Amino acid sequence: MKAVLLALLAAAQAPATDEDGAVETRAIPARSESGRLQVLAVESREPVVIDGVLDDSAWRLAPPVSGFIQAEPYEGQPATEDTEVRVAFDSKNLYIAAVCHDRGRLGVVVNDIREDFPTGEQDSFEIILDTLYDQRNGFVFMTNPEGARADQQMANEGREVNASWDAVWFVRTSRSEEGWIAEFAIPFSALRFDLESSLRWGINFSRRIRRNNEIDFWSPVPRAYTLNRVSLAGDLVGIVSTRPGRDFRVKPYVAGSAVRPTGGESFSKDGNVGVDVKYGLTRALTLDATVKSDFAQVEADEQQVNLTQFSQFFPEKREFFLENSGIFYVGDAARNNRVTYLSPQPDTDLLLFFSRRIGLTEEGTPIPILAGGRLTGNVAGLSIGALTVQTERTSREPENNFSVVRVRKNVFATSDIGAIAMSRQSADSSADYNRVYGLDSNIRLPGNVDWSTYYVKTKTPGFDEGQYAFRSTLNREGNFFHLKTGYMSIGDQFRNELGYYRRTGVRKYMLDTGVRPRPVSFQERGVREIHPHVVWNVFTDHSGEMVAKAMHSGITFFFNNGGHSQIAVNPTYQLLESPLRLHPDSPPIPPGGYSWTTYVWDFTSDSSRALSVGGGITLGGLWSGTQRTLDGTVAYKPSYKFRVSLKVQRTAAKLDVPVSEFVTTLWTARTNYSFATNAFLDSLIQYDAARRLFNANIRFNFTYRPLSDLFIVYNEQRYATPENPVPTGRGLIVKFTRMFAF
Repeated sequence: MKAVLLALLAAAQAPATDEDGAVETRAIPARSESGRLQVLAVESREPVVIDGVLDDSAWRLAPPVSGFIQAEPYEGQPATEDTEVRVAFDSKNLYIAAVCHDRGRLGVVVNDIREDFPTGEQDSFEIILDTLYDQRNGFVFMTNPEGARADQQMANEGREVNASWDAVWFVRTSRSEEGWIAEFAIPFSALRFDLESSLRWGINFSRRIRRNNEIDFWSPVPRAYTLNRVSLAGDLVGIVSTRPGRDFRVKPYVAGSAVRPTGGESFSKDGNVGVDVKYGLTRALTLDATVKSDFAQVEADEQQVNLTQFSQFFPEKREFFLENSGIFYVGDAARNNRVTYLSPQPDTDLLLFFSRRIGLTEEGTPIPILAGGRLTGNVAGLSIGALTVQTERTSREPENNFSVVRVRKNVFATSDIGAIAMSRQSADSSADYNRVYGLDSNIRLPGNVDWSTYYVKTKTPGFDEGQYAFRSTLNREGNFFHLKTGYMSIGDQFRNELGYYRRTGVRKYMLDTGVRPRPVSFQERGVREIHPHVVWNVFTDHSGEMVAKAMHSGITFFFNNGGHSQIAVNPTYQLLESPLRLHPDSPPIPPGGYSWTTYVWDFTSDSSRALSVGGGITLGGLWSGTQRTLDGTVAYKPSYKFRVSLKVQRTAAKLDVPVSEFVTTLWTARTNYSFATNAFLDSLIQYDAARRLFNANIRFNFTYRPLSDLFIVYNEQRYATPENPVPTGRGLIVKFTRMFAF
């Protein structure tokens, strides 16, 4: 039956091949009045069964779209394999069916079926929906040939990508001699859109053919960008008379734990209950509330070797703070470096809103949260976000309220202006507070140039002048040439207790530029792209005296198979204002100015292979002496159900001031086993040889129904010090959640 249906679908689109075997679609694509590609959704009068088999009547009626175009490796050329997509709907769901033809079906690559699987390592099909039709924001849904699920929420064309956003939706896949099929059902209740306006949405589709390291788009996107460039998407038309039910979800939880802290003598047992509520006030405005929030199931932070004078940056992992987080972002334009599949990195020199400041100490210890609320969405042409969280009193922290209000207005075609206000207020004293407020803008200029600017003021008792921060950058992305340059100034008494930053009283001058040539002679030898580049950052105080510089100059080689290698030289200067201890057994480095240069080589092999490796060598200076740093990772994926990786980072240093030597070694091991697409066992084991500290975090997660989970988490921490034994810390947490939709 499948073969017959696929033959009918292929005949409907009538693909042909050129001399090189690339698929050419003879059908003339439909376009909207604005010239964008257009796909028509048909209404289904009968139920659509999501089983990966396209035998429902809706798929016989829905006209297909095809003609995917490569972004990688040969931008503008037809895809090497044909892909056909159909769209249907009923009163509750949007349905999308993709037929991914593949003449080399035995070469289909699948490496993972975990939730939010890494798409860069395998074949995949992706959908982006711009449901507000503002050409800025969207929802992304992804699957692979084994039916794994991944979803994301994207803001401002990728300036903020929230990979931890989760929605209720369904997908099933099947394979045949013709390739593979993906059938999606996305409830309208999972999306935000305006019923009062015409239901014309932005939409685009992307397919990755991993054995070719190939990325194809239905509505073409230059290789400098990703699917998130939703302003280049096509149009979805035809949805009418949609009246979905209200989006009202209640998700209670029950959790129990038995924990003995490291060095403790006995276990303390505890039980907690709480609830999360989500209510769609309108189709474009959502209210979230939480009572007695619990994040015990969140994966532990991965330890890092810190050879700097600054506190380390760890990403947010808690679900409540991740959902709709893009609306609260104020900062730089996204770097869409799609070739290396890296997400935009946070600006750790100043990240204005950093949600880990709420409910966590500097060391990452949880501070209990009494309750919290969040309002996000669109009202009267404004994107709004409001967040408030009340934390409990602890032995070290008073009861505090943390609040953030963010407003953004779209202007011109793809630009916006906005404002933000943040506050930390103690319940003990009205004079114990921190306020932050300011304005920002993101202007899209001709020539693929983004101009991003913000200015904020802070107010904290005991501080007077210099409570401000200003930043302005110009960013141009292009297939061959990219450039980002800018300036930032932070006042001497700037204080932001809801942000992350490293210095105050500084000016920063930044340059990030490079070219990406693709010589044919190199491609014939396995190198797809060469990327000579510089990333230079210089910091001065407000009198003009240099306090730091980080000047990275390198050349990166991107291979046809997806691996890459880099050679770089990094001159560095740091003004140390207080003593710095790099190792527990090493005396502190005295204050003063230090200059050094490091030479770096790193390499990453094809991550889609069953066995992949990566690593690098750093030689040269370190503060007042020298270093030899080696890091390496080996990953083994015998099947899409199991993967294991081992990582080591070792630094051997010799310092002249004071005269000392030390070695730091950090081992990290990860294992992941997927019983199915809804049941996973993950472990993170870490050993810090300098501190002789062992940490283990083992988690089992069973999603027995959409957004309803059983978590079992085991944690252990011990010191390998037999001469001075410390009782091992252990903890077992069991958490059960159930989502009720009304």
